[in-house]
Amino acid sequence: MIRNPIKWPNGARCACAISFDIDADSLIHISRPKDGHDRLYPISMGRYGPTVAIPRILETYRKFGLKQSFFVPGWVVEQYPDTMEMILKDGHEIGHHGYLHEDPTAHGPAEQREWFERTLDSHKRVIGNTPKGYRAPVYNVNQSVIDLMIEHGFEYESSLMADDIPYLMKTAKGSLVELPVHWGTDDWPPFAHYDEIGYMMPVASPSQGLEGFWEEFEAQYEAGGFWLAIWHPFLTGRLARWRQVERWLEAVLQRGDIWFAPMHEIAAHVRAEAAKDPNAVRVERLPYYTKPVLF
Repeated sequence: MIRNPIKWPNGARCACAISFDIDADSLIHISRPKDGHDRLYPISMGRYGPTVAIPRILETYRKFGLKQSFFVPGWVVEQYPDTMEMILKDGHEIGHHGYLHEDPTAHGPAEQREWFERTLDSHKRVIGNTPKGYRAPVYNVNQSVIDLMIEHGFEYESSLMADDIPYLMKTAKGSLVELPVHWGTDDWPPFAHYDEIGYMMPVASPSQGLEGFWEEFEAQYEAGGFWLAIWHPFLTGRLARWRQVERWLEAVLQRGDIWFAPMHEIAAHVRAEAAKDPNAVRVERLPYYTKPVLF
């Protein structure tokens, strides 16, 4: 097995981050704009995240002394400011996740800028937060959004899948650290059952649904790599599932050689490592393509 060339702080063997996408009930409003406001079951399912799951998650983080990252649409920041304040008060990071969980690739550059900057305004105006990182709704980032991130001084992006470990993305306009995601560490496949937005996954039991995450972690731990969970409070924050997470956290933290950190801290470390040794961090150069390949 090829080991990760990035050296983690304080001799840690593996860098880890649990990132929560707090979509709340934005999903039903963006997917069903005409009548989503009166679909009470999906609204209530989404509201479970900021009202019930987030306090539970924050309690666990306090118990273990963890600081982690949350990605929140601007509309959700506006609807649930008290929840956002709880997150920031505990020292966690809140990143950019679109405004109403809109798909960036469905819009042209002008619309993308409008949504992107509207979200920045919501974060700053409502909770005084300046996001350092971005995750695209449904991972659908494109070159225009990359350019917006660089223009607004973002430190990292977390929607792409070109590696197992962090890497640098360089364009003519600047660079970003990519903290890569993967469906194997996303809780949507095992737990999402949401007909209104077109997802009808067979819901796994808590232990079966989370088993794959632990297997992914062990592989990264063996390789000295980077493990990133992409979870949603209304899915993995449910009581039985979160109980599984708590037990796992308690066990892995006892190893003593794992670095759990907010994603902006991991990104800053990766950039510092790249500055010390250019061979330590792989570079992807963007754009990949400038026109359709068939035309």
